[in-house]
Amino acid sequence: MLWTRTLAYDRFVREDGTIAVSGVDPWYHYRTTRFTVVNWPYTMPYEVWTGYPYGTHVDHFGTLFDLLIATAALVVGLGDPSLATVNAVFVLAPAVFGTLVAVPTYFIGKRLGGRLGGLSSVALLALFSGTFFRRSLVGFTDHHVAEALFMAIAVLAYVVALHAAEVHEPSYERVTSRDLDALRTPLVYSVLAGVAMALYVWTWPSAVLLVGVLGLFFTVQLIADVLVGDDPEHVAFVGAVSLTVAGLLVLPTTSVWSFAGATTRSLLQPTLAFGVALGCAFMAWLAREWEHRGIAAGFYPVAIAGIGLGAFGAMAVALPSLFDTLAVNLSRVVPIGATASTLTVSEAQPPADAVGYMSDEYGFAFFTAMAALAFMAGEYVLGRRRRAGHLLIVIWALFVTSMALTQVRFNYYLAVAVAACNARLIGLVFRIDRSIVPDVRILRGVRVTLLVVVLLVFFVPLVSLVGPTAGATVVDRGQATGPSSDALTWEGSNEWLEENSPEPGAWGGADNADDLEYYGTYPIPEDRDFAYPEGSYGVMSWWDYGHLITVQAERIPHANPFQQNARSAAAFLTADSEERAELVLEALPAAGDRDDLTALDDDALAAIADERTARQEREEIRYVMIDDEMAGFKFGAITTYAGGGNGPYASYQQVETDDGETITAPARNDAYEDTMLSRLYYDDADGMEHYRLVHESDGTTRFASVAVSRNEGESWQSRQINRELTPQVERSIARFRADPDVEVAVYDERVQPSVKTYERVEGAELTGSVDAPEGSTVTAELELTAEESGRTFTYEQTARVENGEFTMTVPYATEQDRSVEEGYTDSSVAADGPYEISVEGERVGTAAVSESAIYDGGTGDLSLDGPATEGEDVNGDGDEPDDE
Repeated sequence: MLWTRTLAYDRFVREDGTIAVSGVDPWYHYRTTRFTVVNWPYTMPYEVWTGYPYGTHVDHFGTLFDLLIATAALVVGLGDPSLATVNAVFVLAPAVFGTLVAVPTYFIGKRLGGRLGGLSSVALLALFSGTFFRRSLVGFTDHHVAEALFMAIAVLAYVVALHAAEVHEPSYERVTSRDLDALRTPLVYSVLAGVAMALYVWTWPSAVLLVGVLGLFFTVQLIADVLVGDDPEHVAFVGAVSLTVAGLLVLPTTSVWSFAGATTRSLLQPTLAFGVALGCAFMAWLAREWEHRGIAAGFYPVAIAGIGLGAFGAMAVALPSLFDTLAVNLSRVVPIGATASTLTVSEAQPPADAVGYMSDEYGFAFFTAMAALAFMAGEYVLGRRRRAGHLLIVIWALFVTSMALTQVRFNYYLAVAVAACNARLIGLVFRIDRSIVPDVRILRGVRVTLLVVVLLVFFVPLVSLVGPTAGATVVDRGQATGPSSDALTWEGSNEWLEENSPEPGAWGGADNADDLEYYGTYPIPEDRDFAYPEGSYGVMSWWDYGHLITVQAERIPHANPFQQNARSAAAFLTADSEERAELVLEALPAAGDRDDLTALDDDALAAIADERTARQEREEIRYVMIDDEMAGFKFGAITTYAGGGNGPYASYQQVETDDGETITAPARNDAYEDTMLSRLYYDDADGMEHYRLVHESDGTTRFASVAVSRNEGESWQSRQINRELTPQVERSIARFRADPDVEVAVYDERVQPSVKTYERVEGAELTGSVDAPEGSTVTAELELTAEESGRTFTYEQTARVENGEFTMTVPYATEQDRSVEEGYTDSSVAADGPYEISVEGERVGTAAVSESAIYDGGTGDLSLDGPATEGEDVNGDGDEPDDE
């Protein structure tokens, strides 16, 4: 298992010792792991390098997963690991965790189907090439694989503890009489089960979902015990002890003393653990009272149901935050009620074709696992094999199946359940073979038949994973994996930002960079609003790229992949004017948890901005970063978070195709072109006053819209609107063109740099007097060149003549007179000369603008009698012009 997961190691560790990883979240684990190496054994309490201007809790990162990796790096590095050592351990960690999952899987399988069953479970797990394999590959250093490991360990621990309770039969009398000989074994295993549960929660706070699964299991098992006349106290003992231990271990790690979301280490985790423990004790006590009073056992489940409904009702009234948290998180693990914003995340979507998807993930093994589950459930209901541990596995497996059908990413849990459940069938057939066919020769035919059945049950799932009908095998996918394309695309732009912008805390000459140490520890603010020092600033982008900005650029993004501030980022990106976008940014520091900025009118946004304190007025967004995916296929997700959806931004229009024809087809309309996202990405801030392009990547992206017609061009249906023209799309276009019954139209083609970085500035004022009719249009044009790409473009600003004068604000400087050391930006986009000033198309002069003017809101120097000549004050500062 380890070999197949490390085949592509060289792609992730570069010759210079730096790394590249798969996905975006692993980049943030890289930060939290390095934080823990520096601050061992502490993990990050509060993060101020993301979620600007608030900061955020990162409880589902910086967990036991990162602590274990950091500890391994410290051990390998003999207490002082080099960066190369940390990088190597970090990249290899998911492969090691994924391989270790085989250990609890084997023992669960062995419990269900003996040694052969355990081995078959491991064999299947090793050959699954789907979600579990991909998330345990070298370089995919995300907590998902650790979740799978510690959940499997916890389930195994409970199965063992339940078996110990069935054998040693702990009871109330033995507890009160302190019969340690009878209690020792179930007590030890119950405590270990509680420790395993706590380890799982320490790895991922949302592991509290397993507490819910255990609560359901104990409820069903204890009711069944009462109905069939068994003593429920044996099983209740395990639940009460283990979950009390889990609650006690988790409680000290609580960071938010309220009922926050499941991803936060709040009161939710210990409260549910203590609640289920108390519920087990209560149900056991009630069963004793039921028997003592001679009440019919059939009324016991009715009473439990009534008490349970009453408890949930009381919770909804007395603890509405807890009730709401449970309700919201339920929608994430059952295939109902998913929100539109959740469905914009690919890994959080349900499979479109459940049967086909499961077949792709597990081959035939998924269906044999479901058969095993049905068989175990039948055994339990019919009373032939009423083992509590088997019931737990059935409920757990059904629950993780529901999770995988709700969000495809949860297949990293289901893989363990599918592998383990197949062990039951192996064990069943093997047990029948040994018991029915000892040495009786007349039954040799039966023996052979059963051996064939064993081979079929074992090998059919395997062949479906590695045989000629299989898709990509683990070797294929292990060799094909590579670093995140997004991370590679953004790497150059982020590195440029780190080198050519002031450190947070040093903007504008402030001397507070030391107050924002990158691996520093910060107190948790009571109002969840960190007080950033003067000179700090944020970077606006879409949430997908927040971790890349934090780690690659070492700058502070506003939105991040925790989906923090996703709605406010969407409000900015979809703003239909620069004025509104500015209001959104000004309102951010005082907006707090508000997620309705898109719905507010300009006056309401201005009112929120007016509520800013003096500190909050200094907490500004200074940079905006936009890439091709935001302008293309991710725009739909952005509009979903904005609340309006993608519909208003496209409509049928007359367009010219690449072969010169004019058709009426779906295309982006003026509503899209007016968004801040479009104006920045496609128009280079043309006509804007406060945004200047300071860097663009050297890589480019081709965009196009594609439509097809099956009725000789009478009507056209969209295949894609303003999206990347990838090789896959081009192959699709070629297939359509090869079909004589289909016409294909490609239109709105354009090419842009993949990533653009803008700086937000005050803007310089150009004011002059001209001899021109009232209302005449004055235009300032500036030719600029982007150093990285070599692309040349023109910025244009206009104004109207009023009483013989005009005034306009421009964001681009023609002369650079500020430096990074002084707290400003070293732009890689330079003017090719002065602004050219014209009136109604007739040139009337030039204008020079210094960087000091665009930062401070100063004025440019106009020469309306002709081009500026040597010796003129082109910088507006009274000095001779700077040398080029």
